[in-house]
Amino acid sequence: MKSIIVTGASSGIGRATAEQFLAEGWTVGLLARSADTLNQMAADHANAVPLVADVTDAQAVEAAFDAFQDKADRLDVLFNNAGIFAPGGTIDEIVLDDWYQSVNVNLNGMFLCARAAFRIMRHQSPQGGRIINNGSIAAHVPRPNSAHYSATKHAITGLTRSLSLDGRTFNIACGQIDIGNARTQMVQGLVDAAIASGQEPDPTMAVEDAARSVLHMANLPPEANVQFMTVMATTMPYIGRG
Repeated sequence: MKSIIVTGASSGIGRATAEQFLAEGWTVGLLARSADTLNQMAADHANAVPLVADVTDAQAVEAAFDAFQDKADRLDVLFNNAGIFAPGGTIDEIVLDDWYQSVNVNLNGMFLCARAAFRIMRHQSPQGGRIINNGSIAAHVPRPNSAHYSATKHAITGLTRSLSLDGRTFNIACGQIDIGNARTQMVQGLVDAAIASGQEPDPTMAVEDAARSVLHMANLPPEANVQFMTVMATTMPYIGRG
């Protein structure tokens, strides 16, 4: 039985992905801050392992990953997904606390989780594993008024490339999935805001399609890797946006 930790597993893309892997029989570490939600998700799945932690807390992250290793014996895949989209605006309008929180969750949190996964994968036997980072369309071209989000997601691309390079020696693959307009609570908020302002909202797609794409990446044999994958609503303005 393969094993995976999904961060941000209590909602959105993380929850849909965790549920997809549970249905496929994987041992799934559900990592998020919401104990009640994680325990509820795990109630009907013997192969679910709730891991209550804040991804910005280095000690909590290390403890959660160690607890999962004790339970599952090894870690095959990390879906490094947890992130936030703080209130937008031009750079002079973005509240500094929102900038710091975006960097702390979207970048520091993903670094800490990748670090913990890399350590386990490097030292387990057989050695190796796979890290899948959740980038975004914003890792390539930004939405308007999203300097904080776009900057952190561009940074994730650099993290992905570095992990892919440094992991070769230890049989650790790293790839990035860039997801555009999956119907999560966050995207629905953007759709509602567009409608409220009299604008036509961007097209969206089912979040389950993003989850199935993560599953495809995770199911590849160790000799193969999806370095970058973009999955998005077919008619969303990505091509031609930048």
